Amino acid sequence: MSLDTQLLEILACPDTHHAPLDYDAAAETLTCTECGRIFEVRDGIPVLLLDEARSPEGEK
Repeated sequence: MSLDTQLLEILACPDTHHAPLDYDAAAETLTCTECGRIFEVRDGIPVLLLDEARSPEGEK
């Protein structure tokens, strides 16, 4: 399932920097362009909760 392009234009990282997100349709994820956090898209709904975000590869 693909996200609407207008929705993608307004989505931003929920952290204080509010950076734009890059959408990976194949992986169904949104990645912050600043901090690198990875947010899942479940059933076409972006889950933009910091507690549920994955850290970038190699970071703990």
